[in-house]
Amino acid sequence: MNIEAIMRTAPVIPVLVIDDIAHAAPIAEALVAGGLRVLEVTLRTPVALDVIAEMAKVDGAIVGAGTVLNAADLDASLNAGAKFIVSPGLTDPLARAAIASGIPFLPGTANASDLMRGLDLGLNRFKFFPATASGGLPALKALAAPFGNVRFCPTGGITEATAPEWLAEEAVLCVGGSWIVPKGAPDTAEIRRRAAAAAALSA
Repeated sequence: MNIEAIMRTAPVIPVLVIDDIAHAAPIAEALVAGGLRVLEVTLRTPVALDVIAEMAKVDGAIVGAGTVLNAADLDASLNAGAKFIVSPGLTDPLARAAIASGIPFLPGTANASDLMRGLDLGLNRFKFFPATASGGLPALKALAAPFGNVRFCPTGGITEATAPEWLAEEAVLCVGGSWIVPKGAPDTAEIRRRAAAAAALSA
């Protein structure tokens, strides 16, 4: 799958911060059962790479690594079985390494210079991050206007209540959301309910 296909798989990509590897499979199974197959596991915990490996075993799950900051993170994520890569920003070394690896890559952008640098590298699908803190939907609309072929996955500060407004914007293919899986021991029934509600949103 390329990054376009991944972004169009479901309207919401759950952004996951998981501290206990025992939670990996149950969370992934609940999300997939609810209709969210694309899962972003952030590299913010010591067990994140192990979580990616465990979630990748769940039938139907498309598991990627988030918070990828450099080529070393990229290599570790690929070795863990990540199917796509998400970064909070865009640097030439990481972008070139990701492109060379062939992995679907979603770099973070927050301004026109980021987008122009990405376009120069042959990229046109981006994470808009941090979405709310960077000016919210008005900022994204202003950025999208001069870049007609660019599409976004806004992430950061988006909630179940505000997601539909973001998804109504033409330049938005999906959003990233951390509300679907709260921290702590997973309530799989509640995760599945939230996933089903998110999957029912339209982009």
